[in-house]
Amino acid sequence: MSEVWKMIGTYAIVFSVGGALCAVAEILIVRTKLTPARILVLFLITGIVLEGIGVYDAIFKVCQAGVSVPIVGFGAALAKGSIAAAKTYGFIGAFAGGLIRTAFGIGTAIVMSYIVTLVFSPKTK
Repeated sequence: MSEVWKMIGTYAIVFSVGGALCAVAEILIVRTKLTPARILVLFLITGIVLEGIGVYDAIFKVCQAGVSVPIVGFGAALAKGSIAAAKTYGFIGAFAGGLIRTAFGIGTAIVMSYIVTLVFSPKTK
């Protein structure tokens, strides 16, 4: 029975952290003049900075998908890929590494977006 409670605790943490990130974004939209695009970039850069200073992995161990699924996790993945490729290939690796590390996720998002457009046939406003 303890495994079930451990799983429920993990889900609670993930849901709480993901919800908190969404709440922060919503507060920024409502209380500031920042556009959603700028908030997106702010969260992306936050993930890059957290990975760059070496804190993201410690946060990920506690928060798991709550911090890795939102755009903060994408920023951290870009930074992690760039850092690893820069160590291996030098300066040019810093540019290619982020794309190599996130290519699968980006490719999947593109394919799934195309499938959704075929199923639902969206219209422009």
